[in-house]
Amino acid sequence: MNFLANPLLAANPWLKAWSGTSNDTAALLPGSDVLTSLMDPFGIGRAATDYWHDSVERSVLYLDVMRERGNQYLEHMEQTKPNVLGFETEVLVDGRTLPQPTNYELLRVLPPQGTVIDPKKRPFVVVDPRAGHGPGIGGFKPDSELGVALKAGHPCYFIGFLPYPEPGQTVEDVVEAEIAFLRHVIGLHPEICEKPMVVGNCQAGWQLMMAAALEPDVFGPILIAGAPLSYWAGEHGNAPMRYTGGMTGGSWVTAFTSDMGNGLFDGAWLVQNFERLNPANTYWKKQYHLYANVDTESQRYLDFERWWGGHVVLGGEEIQYIVDNLFVGNRLSTAQLVTRDGRRIDLRNLRSPVVVFCSRGDDITPPPQALGWIRDLYEDTDDIMANDQTIVYCMHDTTGHLGIFVSGSVSRKEHSEFTANMDYIDVLPPGLYETTVTQASDSSDASLYERDYLLEFTPRNFEELDQEVHHNADDDRRFATVARLSEINLGLYRIYVQPWLQAVMTPEAARFIRRMHPIRLGYKLLSDRNPLSVPLPVMADAVRKNRHEVGEDNLFKALETMGSDHIVASLNAMRDLRDSTTERLFMDIYGQPLLQAAVGLHGDAHVHRRRPGAEPEHRRFLANRQNELRDQIAKGGPHEAIMRSLIYVLGGAPATDERNFKRLRASRAELEPGIKLSDFKRLVREQFSILKLDREQALNTLPELLAGQSSSDIDAHIKNLEHVFAASGELSEHASERFTQIKALFDKARPSKFVTDKTAASKSSTTKSSTTKSPAIKSATAKPASSKAASAKAASKASVAQADSKPEAKKPEAEEKATASATVDNPVVTKAIVKQGPTKLPVEKKESAEPKKSAAKAADKKPAEPEKTAAKTGGKKPAKPAKPAAKTADKKSAEPTKPAADIAHLKTPRKR
Repeated sequence: MNFLANPLLAANPWLKAWSGTSNDTAALLPGSDVLTSLMDPFGIGRAATDYWHDSVERSVLYLDVMRERGNQYLEHMEQTKPNVLGFETEVLVDGRTLPQPTNYELLRVLPPQGTVIDPKKRPFVVVDPRAGHGPGIGGFKPDSELGVALKAGHPCYFIGFLPYPEPGQTVEDVVEAEIAFLRHVIGLHPEICEKPMVVGNCQAGWQLMMAAALEPDVFGPILIAGAPLSYWAGEHGNAPMRYTGGMTGGSWVTAFTSDMGNGLFDGAWLVQNFERLNPANTYWKKQYHLYANVDTESQRYLDFERWWGGHVVLGGEEIQYIVDNLFVGNRLSTAQLVTRDGRRIDLRNLRSPVVVFCSRGDDITPPPQALGWIRDLYEDTDDIMANDQTIVYCMHDTTGHLGIFVSGSVSRKEHSEFTANMDYIDVLPPGLYETTVTQASDSSDASLYERDYLLEFTPRNFEELDQEVHHNADDDRRFATVARLSEINLGLYRIYVQPWLQAVMTPEAARFIRRMHPIRLGYKLLSDRNPLSVPLPVMADAVRKNRHEVGEDNLFKALETMGSDHIVASLNAMRDLRDSTTERLFMDIYGQPLLQAAVGLHGDAHVHRRRPGAEPEHRRFLANRQNELRDQIAKGGPHEAIMRSLIYVLGGAPATDERNFKRLRASRAELEPGIKLSDFKRLVREQFSILKLDREQALNTLPELLAGQSSSDIDAHIKNLEHVFAASGELSEHASERFTQIKALFDKARPSKFVTDKTAASKSSTTKSSTTKSPAIKSATAKPASSKAASAKAASKASVAQADSKPEAKKPEAEEKATASATVDNPVVTKAIVKQGPTKLPVEKKESAEPKKSAAKAADKKPAEPEKTAAKTGGKKPAKPAKPAAKTADKKSAEPTKPAADIAHLKTPRKR
């Protein structure tokens, strides 16, 4: 009897797949369900059968995906210009045609159908990393760095590279090529005054920073994502990759690998180093995730492996420069790199804002390596401001190294906000900031948000930065010892080993070694070139047509998941043991004082770890900058006054965000229509630096900047400031106090206060002649300018004499004292009035000609009185020409007048 014909087994799903018949007839068998339940009351047998069936099908589909991966790899590597960009492009500049040829090229990204590009928006340039993989990860999918920029309407460009370097290509050649590409992009948009925003991922980040240090004028805001710049920095117990150079004896291994490649360095070795950092993910988790979800994850896996397996080749001279000067020497973050033509690469030369995007979950570029260069170059935040530098850092909590510039959620959130706020970041005042992305639904004032998120900037100091950098002087000495030992070992290798290896290595042998690399073989062996893979596509098609999945509630599927988690935990434990052992050995070996002394350090790493800020030319630069700013304190107009006030008030707030910038942009358009963003940026930075240099003097000169403004104009300025502050919610208590102080300073510039004083002082002498003109007045108004000035002085002295002789003059004097007292209630303003002294009257020069005419009229009417008053006032300029008091009081004239500082000056002789 055929066992498979037993009706008790008719309901088994694997029998249905094996026979190819429908299982509906089995349900008609009488009592089949009852008999199955009796033989398998707990359903364990049925669950095991379902799981076995599902696992066999998943295995077939998994192997077929591996076959497709191998075919994809071979097809990708056979292309002349392989990349994984998800957008159409066209080549604009080929780096092989430059004076110093390189394998880089500039591409224009063509917008997808339905995407509208605004040619007036700032260009957006993405530079991809060349660290073993091919180009294109920055535009890998629609939710990528390029994707969010295209959706925002920016013209987008991409700097990629070819698989093989040009003969003799160096890192400096690549840097110069990127500078040439950016100049070309700027030339394509002559109508745009803003420089391009440039994004550098990983290795491209430090390369861009080198280029920006050499040619800062061609860069707009710079975003470096997951880019290491300070290679000695790190935290004990985390990210042990920084110990690799020390545990291998230095950079001689790099030279050896390049010699084995006949002058070329295989990028697969770099990829292998990355994979070894997380063996659980490399050898199990990534593959098991595909196996467990093979029905839904196959395409995503293949797309990523197309980039991850696209290994490229670097020049031996390039990789040696990188390892010696950056990874081991750490010379970039300490301004010790010098180009072949004698230019020093000093990152303090940057004039573009730098946004550092890193993650605490990144084991390749942890936050200390991404942010440590700030600590290496600058003494404190004041030093950053003195260098006119804006540095913004943003830290993700969990994403890994690739997730920083690959993850769709990160692109939709952080990268979208960076792109949308690049203009705000560009005009952000100098200093150190941390930015956070807030979701609209989590805020009480969500109505003020324009998008789903809000980018908020909080000023930081070096104490707060040190909590992320974890700077350790003892570690500096250890890594300096590694750098010295690396130089010694490299010299010995070049003398005794390199000549023999270069003599026997041929290009054919080098190509064979690259083909036999374990990572490359892993792709090739599971491709159609392997005869054993022939039946895989047929079997996979049959499985897909009759697929049987089991649910997560299956007992054996749950056991499988538990077993996978156990394997991951075991591999992680082995990794942690390996990393802790490596760290302990590194600390013990390179912390030996005897070894440090043997390599010439004597326990001191100052030669390799110095702060370039102490150099004389840097101090002269700071002194000259301060002198320039002091000359600008009292120069400007209403626009400078408003900007200075805005920065002063917001400086007292805990944070600022993009809403302030949007209101500020609207206000500057009202004050100076058509002003360029570059000029606006200069204005913001200059006023911020002035406030930082001398806050008291900067505030005291606000009335001088507002000289000539009417009372209604000043009201409009205050209202404009209120709108700016209201854009981001209520002000803090400290910021509100500052705003009150600003209002008091603006009130000092109001002409109405001084008009009231002068009107009361001249009331008794001008009541009867308020509406008639005499021939004397006409002749006075026809006099030359010098005569007018003399008559104006006489009129002022006459007004003072009348105020002394009339009883009514006591009222203006009391009001004058009250006004002066109200003005100097603030101690900051009081110091300013004392500093100005009796000779600093900049507002006088801006008075109109009409008050002089009125003064001449008063002088003709009473010529004798001014002579008596001249001796009392010392011949000073008149405060206000005498105008009919009644008429002035009725109309409440708002003619330009002197601020309270001038009133205090006029009172000084009487006090003496």
